[in-house]
Amino acid sequence: LERRPDLLAAEHQLRATRASVGAARAAFFPQITLTGSYGSASAELDGLFEAGSRQWLLTPSISLPLWDWGLRARNLDLAEARRDIAVAQYEKSVQQAFRDVADALSARRWLDEQARIAAEARAAQTERARLSRLRYDTGSSSFLDVLDAERDLLSAQQAQVQARRAALAARVALFAALGGGTEPISSSVSASESP
Repeated sequence: LERRPDLLAAEHQLRATRASVGAARAAFFPQITLTGSYGSASAELDGLFEAGSRQWLLTPSISLPLWDWGLRARNLDLAEARRDIAVAQYEKSVQQAFRDVADALSARRWLDEQARIAAEARAAQTERARLSRLRYDTGSSSFLDVLDAERDLLSAQQAQVQARRAALAARVALFAALGGGTEPISSSVSASESP
């Protein structure tokens, strides 16, 4: 389940909203900046690069969050609300993933059983068609009985194919529900398989 794209997206969204809460909390702290510059200064152009014309300047600055009329508090509340929403969406995504897997497992088990029953029905109809043909060959039944048996055999064969297709589709759905097939193609092919 860790490879499912929907769970990965929900997890990344949750991490982003938690980072937003941290940024909103950090806005309550004072900000200190330090700006500096270094260069040459001279009243005359020809003395600009002489000894003693070097100058440096260091400017500290501090910003205190005193009066913002509750803006930072509202931003923090908004970030926390978005985080709570992201947590709920992540939980919903996880529950949906488990539901998808449970449904896919149930469908696979049920459809595999249906395919087994369809195979047994086809085997029974095959035997019925064989026996109808033998009875017709010995003259104890009409050709209409053979045609009915072969028609029922054809229906049983079609039912078996449909049941087998549905069982295979259920296996694909289970593979997708488990997050299969989300890796890049280049990482799934080993060096021995490449041409």
